[in-house]
Amino acid sequence: MNDAASNLLQRLRERMDSLPAAQRSVVQAVLDDPGAAVAATVEQLAQQAGVSMPTIVRTCRSFGFDSVREFMLALAQDLAVRGSYLHRAVLAEDTAGDVSNKIVHAAVSSLTELGRRLDVEVLDQVASKLAAARRIDCYSVGAASTFMAGELQSRLFRLGCTANAIFDAHQQLVSASTLGPEGVAFVISHVGRMPYTLEAARFARSQGATVVALTQPGTPLADIADHLIAVSVPQDAVMRVGTEAYLAHLVVIEILMVRLAQKLGPVATRGLAQFKQLLHKHGFDSAEYSGATEALQDAADNNDERGMQPSNGGIGHGRGE
Repeated sequence: MNDAASNLLQRLRERMDSLPAAQRSVVQAVLDDPGAAVAATVEQLAQQAGVSMPTIVRTCRSFGFDSVREFMLALAQDLAVRGSYLHRAVLAEDTAGDVSNKIVHAAVSSLTELGRRLDVEVLDQVASKLAAARRIDCYSVGAASTFMAGELQSRLFRLGCTANAIFDAHQQLVSASTLGPEGVAFVISHVGRMPYTLEAARFARSQGATVVALTQPGTPLADIADHLIAVSVPQDAVMRVGTEAYLAHLVVIEILMVRLAQKLGPVATRGLAQFKQLLHKHGFDSAEYSGATEALQDAADNNDERGMQPSNGGIGHGRGE
C-alpha cells in the first residue's frame, strides 16, 4: 500500500475540517458508511453527498489519488485491514456517538434504497393472490425468517385470512401437498438456500399452489417463486441476516398487509377495529387490564363487606410448593 493509500480512513478524519465545504461533504458521506461508499458509483456518491461528480474527483485528488477508482481501491484495502466484526459501517476506534450515528444512518440508507428498488406491481399482484387464497401457509427456517413468518401469519390472521406459519420440514411438505391451486405458499428466507424449504416450495408449486418468495434476488428460492419480492441490503458484518434485513422484511410485510387490507375492503377494516376494541377491553397489552382490575376490585369489595383482609397471594398456603 503506497503512502497515499495508507491509513486512508484516518487521513479522511484528520483533514476533513480543513477541506472546502463541498469536499467536506464527500468525506463525511464516505466516513458515514465506508462499505457503502466502496460499492457506490460516482453518481450515487455525489447524490448522497449533495455535490457534483467533478467534486468527487477533486476530493480524491486532494488525497493524492489520480482517479476515483484508485481512491475506492485504497478505501477497500483500508477496510479489509481495519474492518471489525462489529458492524459494516463501524470501526473499532469509533466513539459512542459515531456508533449511534453510523448504525442509524446505515439503516435509513438501506430502507431508502429498498423504497427505490421495490417492485410495487409485484407487491400488488401478491396482495391480490393473498386476498383470493383459500389458505396461506408461511414457510421459513432460521431465527430471523421464522420471526418474519410468524409476524406475517399473525397479520394475515387479523385480516381474517386462513393462515399458518410452519417451520418444521416435514410439516412444510404436508402443507405443500394439500395447498392446491387455491392456496399460497409464502416462503421467507433472506439467504434463500435452505434445502428443505426449497423442497417444500417446489412441491407446493407442483401441486398447483402459488409460491411467493421474500428473499434476495438471484437465490435458488427466487428462481422457484411464481412471485418474487426481492429484498437487497448490504451484507451484515456478523450475522447472515442482520438488522437492516430485519427492517427491510418488516417494511415489506407492512406494505403488503396494508395493500391486502385495501383489497379486502370494509370487512377487513371492521375486523381490525373490532380486534383493537377487544384488546383494549380484555387484552394484556392495554394500558390497564380492565378485566383483571374489575375482578380484583370486586374481590376487595366482597372482603370489605365480610370484614376480611385481602389475601397476600397465598404464600405458604399452596400445595406442592
